[in-house]
Order: sequence, then structure tokens, then C-alpha cells
Amino acid sequence: MLIGALEAGGTKMVCALGREDGTIIEQVSIPTTTPEETIPKITAYFKDKGIEALGIGAFGPVGVDPKADNYGYILETPKLAWRNKDLLGGLKKELNVPMGIDTDVNGSCLGEVTYGCAKGLDSVVYITIGTGVGVGVWVNGGLLHGMLHPEGGHILLNRHPEDEKGGICPNHKNCLEGFASGPSIEARWGKKAIELKDDPKVWEIESYYIAQAITDYIMILSPQKIILGGGVMHQEQLFTLIREKVKTMVAGYINTKELQDIDHYIVPASLHDDQGIMGAIKLGLNALEQAKK
Repeated sequence: MLIGALEAGGTKMVCALGREDGTIIEQVSIPTTTPEETIPKITAYFKDKGIEALGIGAFGPVGVDPKADNYGYILETPKLAWRNKDLLGGLKKELNVPMGIDTDVNGSCLGEVTYGCAKGLDSVVYITIGTGVGVGVWVNGGLLHGMLHPEGGHILLNRHPEDEKGGICPNHKNCLEGFASGPSIEARWGKKAIELKDDPKVWEIESYYIAQAITDYIMILSPQKIILGGGVMHQEQLFTLIREKVKTMVAGYINTKELQDIDHYIVPASLHDDQGIMGAIKLGLNALEQAKK
């Protein structure tokens, strides 16, 4: 069985072919320009590959309710060329296979639950920290939606007392994304995160924000595992700092076996940065299964 997988990002579209067990057979990258240029390139890649379904993990906000009129649309994105564009419909015009779509970070969460370190769990939070901050949630054995989908990168936090610059999000001055994304680190310190790896103050402040957010997610969602991915989390020194701060912030209020073994509770992504594509394979498989009902 051959499944198409699309990780639709703001700078590139990763198109891949995969198997039911998550094996990625091949993948290509297409620059994200306008929908009019990009969607035909995606469909041209998949058209003659013999795929049985296509799963899509997309940058957002994105319509994820199959019953809604805006299902598969990219919604009020800052990427103006894509605002209110029908990504799913554009693909369906050329590719006559079942399709499923979710947010890119929900897709990464699904990849870890299906094929990675969260396999067998029924409540998981996946956080990606890079150009932006996104949060995918697997709860009670399914991806969390609601009136839209989680936007956990925009929860409001206390500012670190030594953070002179503050947040850079244009919508919320005190949100996780504005405080902790790659661009916010660069705005605060004048250098990219990778150039600051040996500066302890950088990571003290960064870990403070991430730990605050994780504490909030623990209190609200009670996940069995928290997975951290994205470019910023390649700074592995962050994990020890985050775990220590989470223990301090939880302050003994919750006492579970997971928190007692925090090194295996707050963990790095486990699928070598393929969790998004592997999650898209699973979205495609789910769409195929739904179509057969």
C-alpha cells in the first residue's frame, strides 16, 4: 500500500511516499510560494505515483472539521497569499483519492503516537519550537480539535524579570511564541539560537518560558508524555533546565509516576525530524479507512 504524505509548511512543502508501517520511500521539497504556483507542483508530484490516499499536515490556522464549509482551507494566516485558500480542494481537483488534513503540529503528534515514543499512550502533548511555536494534542485516544484546533503557542505567560526585550508576537505581547520562538531569541540577543549555545543566560530565560507553558499544559491536559521538537530544541541543554523548572513550578501539587520519572516524561522528538511526514502518512491511512466505511 502506497500513501502520499504532505507536510505543508510556510517555507517549503515536503511531499513524500510512505508505507503503512511509517516507512518513507522517497520525499521531495517544493518551495512554498503562492497557492497558484505551489498546488500544481504538489499535484504533479503525486499524480502518477499510484497513491491510495493522501494525508496533509498544514501550517495554519487550518479548517479541520470535515463537516464545516472551510474544511481544508488555510484560514487567517499571516501568509497573505494563502489566506482563506482551499488547499484540500485544490488537491482534490487533480488527485482522486481519499484525503485527510490536520495541523502540521497535530500531524507530528500523531506521528509520535503512531510510530514513535508515545506509542500506546492515550494523552500526549507535542510542542514544536522553531520559527513559531505550535502545540499538538492527543487526548482520550484522538487528536484534539474543538471550535478550531489548539493554538498552544499563544498561551499567555509571565515575563522573565531579566528579559529586557519581551515578546515579539504582534497579537500577544506575553505569549509563548513571542517569548520563546527562534525569531524571538534572535530579537532578544541579536544572534541566532545556534550561535548562542554557550551562553547560559539565553537558555535560563528560554527554559523559564517553556517550563511555564508545560506546567500549564500539565495542569489543563494531564498528558502522559510531553514531547519537544523543532529547531530550538536541538539545543539539548534545554531539557535538563526545563525539567528542573517544571518540577519547581508544579511545586508538588501533582505527584504521579510520570513526574517522578521526569527524564522520560519531558522528552525530545524520537523520529529524527520525520514525525511530521510520518503523521501525514497516518492521516492518509485514516482517510482511506474512513472512505471504506
